[in-house]
Amino acid sequence: MYRWEITQAALAQRVFAIVRADSYEKATATADILLGAGLTSMEISLTTPYALEAISTLRRETGDETVIGAGTVLDGAAARQAVDAGGHFLVSPSLDEEVIRTGHRYGIPVFPGVATPTEMVRALELGADGLKLFPASAHGPRWLRDVRAALPQAPVLPTGGVTVETAPEWIAAGAVACGMGSALTEGDREVVAKRVTALLQRLEDAAPAKDGACR
Repeated sequence: MYRWEITQAALAQRVFAIVRADSYEKATATADILLGAGLTSMEISLTTPYALEAISTLRRETGDETVIGAGTVLDGAAARQAVDAGGHFLVSPSLDEEVIRTGHRYGIPVFPGVATPTEMVRALELGADGLKLFPASAHGPRWLRDVRAALPQAPVLPTGGVTVETAPEWIAAGAVACGMGSALTEGDREVVAKRVTALLQRLEDAAPAKDGACR
């Protein structure tokens, strides 16, 4: 897929799961639960032991049915390793030019971390495919609505402190998707499945209607 196609696929459900665990086994088990619950996009944090192997395994087992990215990508070296492991996209908590450059060199979208309008504009100038607002808990949907009044072109992805209850508020405020970790993954397979199903419907309902469309 082209970079823009990957970006669309990664954000299609308006949420991407963040898998961060203390072992390879827990990470892949969590990913399996989320995929079984119906999520099609997730990132494996590089803070997870053997995260690159987990990305490779998931890519091999799911093919093109899911979009598996690498999270907590801090520098160009880590970006290249994530690309080599098969990551579909790169996510970073910070704004690093080399991470963006490396991802784009190999046709991979990059979602760098931003926390201010100045950083948002800089990230857009560097070609970022999405802007990870991190930590979202330091702001709020009203703040995002105000910022997007001045920067309507900014594709913002609130992450860090987003919950099942607040995610629809972020989408209604103009976020293109939300990144969510433990708020999605806590509980057994049945609990997670019900939570994901309900969340996806709430996010669909919260999305602003397109011009001329009826909801």
